[in-house]
Amino acid sequence: MDEALVDAAHAILADLVASGAALGWVDPPSKPEIGVLLEQVCASARAGDGALWLAYAGSRLAGLGYWLRYARPTHRPHADLEKVAVAVDAQGSGIGRLLTTALMDSARTAGIEVLTLDARGDNANALHLYRTLGFREYGRLPAFVAVGERRYDKVFYMVDFRE
Repeated sequence: MDEALVDAAHAILADLVASGAALGWVDPPSKPEIGVLLEQVCASARAGDGALWLAYAGSRLAGLGYWLRYARPTHRPHADLEKVAVAVDAQGSGIGRLLTTALMDSARTAGIEVLTLDARGDNANALHLYRTLGFREYGRLPAFVAVGERRYDKVFYMVDFRE
């Protein structure tokens, strides 16, 4: 894996998590953890079971996102939009929308029928973005996500490309 990419992705993800972003980590992930994650996503992409998209502002990585196909045989036509992350100083610039749109397009091209995602219920900006791109809520687990003493809903969204 390209060390510069791992460094840049780690910087974005660790900074977001440290500032309280809802990305699935309570504490900022380590650089080796991000390296392993990117290797796994790239391996899935090479097998046709995922995609990784990177967004640059000039030569600087400003955001990244990926989807992965479900592994269970009965769920193979479906994938999960695992993560979309935009650097703090690039938020509000449209990068999240561009990444999510590119990920949706690549999933559709790969034959994905239903693309799902889950988000923390207090992540209003992300939930709004997903709704404007055609995702709809299909479930919610109240107070499911635990961050210390705080509890947040886990919200499930989906877009059905067959419709």
